[in-house]
Amino acid sequence: MSTPPMHAAALAGVPSGVQTLGPWAGRRQLFVRFAGEAETATMYTSTALARELERQTGRSRFHSVCIGGRDPLGNVPFLMAALAAAPPSLPVMLDTDGQRPEALAMLAPSLAMTQVTVEFGGGEAALTHAVETISGAAGAGCAHALALCPREDTTDAVILRLIGLAHEASALTQVVIHPTMAPDSALLDRRWAAVLEQATALHADTRLALRLPPPTGMR
Repeated sequence: MSTPPMHAAALAGVPSGVQTLGPWAGRRQLFVRFAGEAETATMYTSTALARELERQTGRSRFHSVCIGGRDPLGNVPFLMAALAAAPPSLPVMLDTDGQRPEALAMLAPSLAMTQVTVEFGGGEAALTHAVETISGAAGAGCAHALALCPREDTTDAVILRLIGLAHEASALTQVVIHPTMAPDSALLDRRWAAVLEQATALHADTRLALRLPPPTGMR
Protein backbone atom coordinates (compact mmCIF):
# COMPACT_ATOMS: atom_id res chain seq x y z
CA MET A 1 0.00 0.00 0.00
CA SER A 2 1.58 3.31 -1.07
CA THR A 3 1.95 6.22 1.34
CA PRO A 4 0.32 9.49 0.23
CA PRO A 5 2.94 12.14 -0.64
CA MET A 6 3.75 14.65 2.07
CA HIS A 7 3.22 18.28 1.09
CA ALA A 8 4.80 21.25 2.85
CA ALA A 9 4.92 25.00 2.38
CA ALA A 10 6.45 28.09 3.97
CA LEU A 11 3.83 30.12 5.81
CA ALA A 12 4.07 33.48 7.51
CA GLY A 13 1.65 32.05 10.05
CA VAL A 14 -2.04 31.36 10.57
CA PRO A 15 -3.13 34.56 12.30
CA SER A 16 -6.60 35.83 13.07
CA GLY A 17 -7.56 39.29 11.87
CA VAL A 18 -9.97 41.46 9.91
CA GLN A 19 -10.19 41.32 6.12
CA THR A 20 -9.14 44.63 4.62
CA LEU A 21 -10.34 44.31 1.01
CA GLY A 22 -13.22 43.24 -1.18
CA PRO A 23 -16.83 42.29 -0.42
CA TRP A 24 -15.85 40.49 2.80
CA ALA A 25 -13.93 43.49 4.17
CA GLY A 26 -14.58 43.93 7.87
CA ARG A 27 -15.15 40.21 8.42
CA ARG A 28 -13.16 38.43 11.12
CA GLN A 29 -11.13 35.76 9.38
CA LEU A 30 -8.49 33.14 10.02
CA PHE A 31 -5.66 33.81 7.57
CA VAL A 32 -3.45 31.19 5.93
CA ARG A 33 -0.61 33.46 4.79
CA PHE A 34 2.10 32.23 2.46
CA ALA A 35 5.39 33.91 3.29
CA GLY A 36 6.96 36.55 1.10
CA GLU A 37 10.68 36.78 0.48
CA ALA A 38 11.33 39.22 3.34
CA GLU A 39 9.02 37.53 5.86
CA THR A 40 9.89 35.09 8.59
CA ALA A 41 8.60 31.72 7.46
CA THR A 42 7.65 28.51 9.22
CA MET A 43 7.40 25.25 7.33
CA TYR A 44 4.01 23.58 7.68
CA THR A 45 3.04 20.17 6.43
CA SER A 46 -0.48 19.88 5.07
CA THR A 47 -1.39 17.80 8.12
CA ALA A 48 -0.03 20.44 10.49
CA LEU A 49 -2.03 23.17 8.73
CA ALA A 50 -5.22 21.11 8.91
CA ARG A 51 -4.71 20.59 12.65
CA GLU A 52 -4.01 24.30 13.21
CA LEU A 53 -7.19 25.29 11.39
CA GLU A 54 -9.18 22.82 13.48
CA ARG A 55 -7.58 24.08 16.70
CA GLN A 56 -8.22 27.76 16.06
CA THR A 57 -11.75 27.44 14.66
CA GLY A 58 -12.61 25.31 17.69
CA ARG A 59 -11.46 28.04 20.09
CA SER A 60 -12.94 31.19 18.54
CA ARG A 61 -15.63 32.33 16.11
CA PHE A 62 -14.66 33.42 12.59
CA HIS A 63 -16.64 34.35 9.50
CA SER A 64 -14.32 32.48 7.14
CA VAL A 65 -10.82 31.29 6.31
CA CYS A 66 -8.73 33.44 3.95
CA ILE A 67 -5.89 31.90 1.93
CA GLY A 68 -3.52 34.63 0.82
CA GLY A 69 -0.04 36.04 1.05
CA ARG A 70 2.59 35.50 -1.60
CA ASP A 71 1.59 33.23 -4.49
CA PRO A 72 -1.02 30.99 -2.83
CA LEU A 73 -1.88 29.31 -6.15
CA GLY A 74 1.74 28.20 -6.40
CA ASN A 75 0.95 25.78 -3.56
CA VAL A 76 -2.24 24.08 -4.75
CA PRO A 77 -1.22 20.44 -3.87
CA PHE A 78 -0.38 21.56 -0.32
CA LEU A 79 -3.69 23.39 0.07
CA MET A 80 -5.75 20.57 -1.41
CA ALA A 81 -4.11 18.06 0.94
CA ALA A 82 -4.72 20.28 3.99
CA LEU A 83 -8.36 20.97 3.10
CA ALA A 84 -8.98 17.29 2.38
CA ALA A 85 -7.41 16.20 5.66
CA ALA A 86 -9.85 18.32 7.67
CA PRO A 87 -12.45 20.18 5.59
CA PRO A 88 -13.09 23.50 7.36
CA SER A 89 -16.55 24.12 8.75
CA LEU A 90 -16.21 27.75 7.56
CA PRO A 91 -16.32 29.24 4.05
CA VAL A 92 -12.87 29.38 2.45
CA MET A 93 -11.80 32.44 0.48
CA LEU A 94 -8.80 32.72 -1.83
CA ASP A 95 -7.17 36.14 -2.13
CA THR A 96 -4.90 36.12 -5.17
CA ASP A 97 -3.29 38.58 -7.55
CA GLY A 98 -4.55 36.42 -10.39
CA GLN A 99 -1.15 35.50 -11.79
CA ARG A 100 -1.80 31.73 -11.99
CA PRO A 101 -5.26 31.45 -13.59
CA GLU A 102 -4.52 27.93 -14.81
CA ALA A 103 -3.99 26.72 -11.22
CA LEU A 104 -7.42 27.75 -9.94
CA ALA A 105 -9.49 24.92 -11.38
CA MET A 106 -8.20 22.25 -8.99
CA LEU A 107 -8.73 24.36 -5.88
CA ALA A 108 -12.02 26.04 -6.86
CA PRO A 109 -14.31 23.22 -5.60
CA SER A 110 -12.99 23.89 -2.07
CA LEU A 111 -13.61 27.65 -2.24
CA ALA A 112 -16.62 29.78 -1.36
CA MET A 113 -15.03 32.94 -2.78
CA THR A 114 -12.22 33.76 -5.18
CA GLN A 115 -11.03 37.33 -4.74
CA VAL A 116 -8.66 38.78 -7.30
CA THR A 117 -6.84 41.77 -5.83
CA VAL A 118 -5.32 44.13 -8.39
CA GLU A 119 -2.79 46.74 -7.24
CA PHE A 120 -1.96 47.99 -10.76
CA GLY A 121 1.76 47.43 -10.53
CA GLY A 122 2.23 44.52 -12.93
CA GLY A 123 1.49 45.90 -16.38
CA GLU A 124 -0.90 44.70 -19.04
CA ALA A 125 -0.15 40.99 -18.61
CA ALA A 126 -1.14 41.14 -14.94
CA LEU A 127 -4.51 42.66 -15.82
CA THR A 128 -5.11 39.98 -18.46
CA HIS A 129 -4.35 37.21 -15.98
CA ALA A 130 -6.63 38.81 -13.38
CA VAL A 131 -9.54 38.69 -15.84
CA GLU A 132 -8.69 35.10 -16.76
CA THR A 133 -8.85 34.17 -13.07
CA ILE A 134 -12.28 35.79 -12.75
CA SER A 135 -13.42 33.83 -15.79
CA GLY A 136 -12.02 30.61 -14.34
CA ALA A 137 -13.79 31.12 -11.02
CA ALA A 138 -17.07 31.83 -12.80
CA GLY A 139 -16.67 28.73 -14.92
CA ALA A 140 -16.07 26.65 -11.80
CA GLY A 141 -19.24 27.97 -10.17
CA CYS A 142 -17.31 29.76 -7.43
CA ALA A 143 -18.37 33.21 -6.21
CA HIS A 144 -15.82 35.77 -7.38
CA ALA A 145 -14.79 39.33 -6.67
CA LEU A 146 -12.42 41.93 -8.04
CA ALA A 147 -10.80 44.16 -5.40
CA LEU A 148 -9.19 47.17 -7.07
CA CYS A 149 -6.47 49.12 -5.27
CA PRO A 150 -5.49 51.95 -7.64
CA ARG A 151 -2.17 53.73 -7.16
CA GLU A 152 -1.80 57.48 -7.34
CA ASP A 153 -0.75 57.18 -10.98
CA THR A 154 -3.53 54.75 -12.02
CA THR A 155 -5.78 56.44 -14.54
CA ASP A 156 -9.56 56.28 -14.55
CA ALA A 157 -9.41 54.78 -18.05
CA VAL A 158 -7.37 51.79 -16.83
CA ILE A 159 -9.75 51.18 -13.91
CA LEU A 160 -12.82 51.38 -16.12
CA ARG A 161 -11.34 49.16 -18.83
CA LEU A 162 -10.56 46.46 -16.28
CA ILE A 163 -14.09 46.63 -14.87
CA GLY A 164 -15.49 46.32 -18.38
CA LEU A 165 -13.34 43.26 -19.07
CA ALA A 166 -14.37 41.69 -15.77
CA HIS A 167 -18.03 42.23 -16.71
CA GLU A 168 -17.46 40.49 -20.04
CA ALA A 169 -15.83 37.59 -18.18
CA SER A 170 -18.70 37.32 -15.70
CA ALA A 171 -21.69 39.52 -14.98
CA LEU A 172 -21.69 38.06 -11.45
CA THR A 173 -18.35 39.60 -10.49
CA GLN A 174 -18.48 41.66 -7.30
CA VAL A 175 -16.29 44.71 -7.92
CA VAL A 176 -14.99 46.79 -5.03
CA ILE A 177 -12.86 49.88 -5.69
CA HIS A 178 -10.65 50.91 -2.78
CA PRO A 179 -9.76 54.49 -3.72
CA THR A 180 -6.51 56.22 -2.89
CA MET A 181 -6.65 59.22 -0.59
CA ALA A 182 -4.53 62.33 -0.67
CA PRO A 183 -1.57 62.11 1.75
CA ASP A 184 -2.34 63.48 5.21
CA SER A 185 -5.98 64.04 4.24
CA ALA A 186 -9.18 62.73 5.72
CA LEU A 187 -11.08 63.73 2.58
CA LEU A 188 -11.78 61.54 -0.44
CA ASP A 189 -11.25 63.18 -3.80
CA ARG A 190 -14.49 64.03 -5.65
CA ARG A 191 -13.02 62.14 -8.60
CA TRP A 192 -14.14 58.82 -7.12
CA ALA A 193 -17.84 59.68 -7.30
CA ALA A 194 -17.42 60.21 -11.03
CA VAL A 195 -15.43 56.98 -11.36
CA LEU A 196 -18.19 55.06 -9.58
CA GLU A 197 -20.85 56.57 -11.83
CA GLN A 198 -18.99 55.44 -14.93
CA ALA A 199 -18.12 52.05 -13.43
CA THR A 200 -21.72 51.19 -12.51
CA ALA A 201 -22.75 52.03 -16.06
CA LEU A 202 -20.37 49.25 -17.14
CA HIS A 203 -21.04 46.82 -14.29
CA ALA A 204 -23.91 47.29 -11.84
CA ASP A 205 -22.34 45.43 -8.92
CA THR A 206 -19.57 47.95 -8.28
CA ARG A 207 -19.01 49.81 -5.04
CA LEU A 208 -16.51 52.13 -3.34
CA ALA A 209 -15.04 51.22 0.05
CA LEU A 210 -12.11 52.54 2.03
CA ARG A 211 -9.40 50.00 2.73
CA LEU A 212 -9.03 49.04 6.39
CA PRO A 213 -5.47 49.99 7.40
CA PRO A 214 -3.16 47.74 9.44
CA PRO A 215 -2.81 46.62 12.12
CA THR A 216 -6.59 46.04 12.18
CA GLY A 217 -6.85 45.25 8.47
CA MET A 218 -5.09 42.13 7.20
CA ARG A 219 -4.81 40.20 3.97
